[in-house]
Amino acid sequence: MTATYTFDVFCSLDGYGAAGGDWTGYWGKQGPELLERRLAVYSEEQRLVLGAHTFRSFVDMLAASTEGDDVRDAWVTRMRNLPTTVVSSILTAPLDWPDATIERGDAVDVVARLRQESDVPLRSHGSLAMNNALLNAGLVDRVHVTLFPVITGENGMDPIFRGAADFDLELLETRTLDANIQEFLYRPTRHG
Repeated sequence: MTATYTFDVFCSLDGYGAAGGDWTGYWGKQGPELLERRLAVYSEEQRLVLGAHTFRSFVDMLAASTEGDDVRDAWVTRMRNLPTTVVSSILTAPLDWPDATIERGDAVDVVARLRQESDVPLRSHGSLAMNNALLNAGLVDRVHVTLFPVITGENGMDPIFRGAADFDLELLETRTLDANIQEFLYRPTRHG
């Protein structure tokens, strides 16, 4: 049986994964329902898969944070404690992450193998370039988008689907959190 792979991403309405300027984490829109939902999603048994750039960003954000910062929300702590595969040709052990291993090679090959070997679902948060390559290779079973009610036209950073091919999306699940954050779970199918 093949393990399912979910590309999990936060996004502004205009398709950015982050923003500069005076935008804060979660674009300042987080509420208790979002935080509870994120903890529930990451409380399930699963393996986290991250690219090197996102992994380093997470480690740096956690190292620079203090108790009470958004970066230390309960779901982030849970995510950090999941078994994690970091796809990287440049990182070396030891990693500042409780249960992380490095897999060398092309992400498409690594994830194809993990899908065959893993007895738990696979999930990746962020890792945009890696996940777009996996999407294009047909290895992403679900795209989990949490859409924040903002437009970051002047300060948007990290376009979510830069480099992705064309896909049709089948809506599997949707919910509204904290009155204005939308969560969508899609099954992608290559268009054409």
